[in-house]
Amino acid sequence: MTDDAREYWDRQADAFDDEPDHGLRDEHVRRAWADLLLPLLPRAADVVDLGCGTGSLSVLLAQAGHRVRGLDLSDRMVAAARAKAAAAGVDVGFTRGDAASPRLGAGSCDVVLARHVLWALPDPAAALARWVELLRPGGLLLLVEGRWSTGVGLRPDDCHDLVLTVREHAEVRPLPDPALWGRPIDDERYLVVSRGRDDR
Repeated sequence: MTDDAREYWDRQADAFDDEPDHGLRDEHVRRAWADLLLPLLPRAADVVDLGCGTGSLSVLLAQAGHRVRGLDLSDRMVAAARAKAAAAGVDVGFTRGDAASPRLGAGSCDVVLARHVLWALPDPAAALARWVELLRPGGLLLLVEGRWSTGVGLRPDDCHDLVLTVREHAEVRPLPDPALWGRPIDDERYLVVSRGRDDR
């Protein structure tokens, strides 16, 4: 990613959590995300949250007993995420880095999570290939994506097909529930769940 992208997200950091699904400040929104994600994860999983922003999902998963690392391009996002984890009393390893090519070891995690990241990358297919390398056999890839009313984003079928270039399994689950977003939505938002089958 470019310096321009880093500077853009640095500028967004102060107001980032004002969006209900970013800050998870509303208990109903927070509960909706917990109800969506936690049942999918194996017990006490090693999770990497790529493009973690201010760390709300990282903290949520850490509070549920998972070992979480968060990575974001923006120094200011990472600083906010570290402060959020400290305030919540959880240990999350937040670092600055490029979500498209994270400097993490192959086979180092059970779950790769990326929310609203893939659509913005210059080479989504290459990023997905790298993300899958991070997973242990049978690992779980979770992508929260959308095709927004502004016209940007990824259509569900396109995201599904991209995942199938690097994995054998992908399932698209629409996310129309206003509880996840803190308001009604009029665009396409969805979760792609991809479970590894190479050890089954």
